[in-house]
Amino acid sequence: MFITPAFAAGTAPGGFDLSTVTGFLPMVVIFALFWFLLVRPQQKRAKEQQKMLSEITKGDEVVTQGGIVGRVTKAGEQYLSVEIANGVEVQIQRGAVAAKLEKGTIKSL
Repeated sequence: MFITPAFAAGTAPGGFDLSTVTGFLPMVVIFALFWFLLVRPQQKRAKEQQKMLSEITKGDEVVTQGGIVGRVTKAGEQYLSVEIANGVEVQIQRGAVAAKLEKGTIKSL
């Protein structure tokens, strides 16, 4: 008998309550920041990497993910033949290429 019942201040059942909208607002803002700072740049980098891999042709100089530098001698759909030394060729998957180098880079090494 010492505790009085609590009543909702000004909201009817099924009515619009501004506090629920403002409660979700920080989550929406965090999601938007997460999207623009993390997801979009990652998608852009992945798209650029995929484009670079599809444009590799015979004669291009590449660096593999393992750090091996070489010149592409044969280019197939899935695999590349890369000459890493005089007469030494290795077969690698296209996805193992980390970067495409400018012409003449191997000579300057």
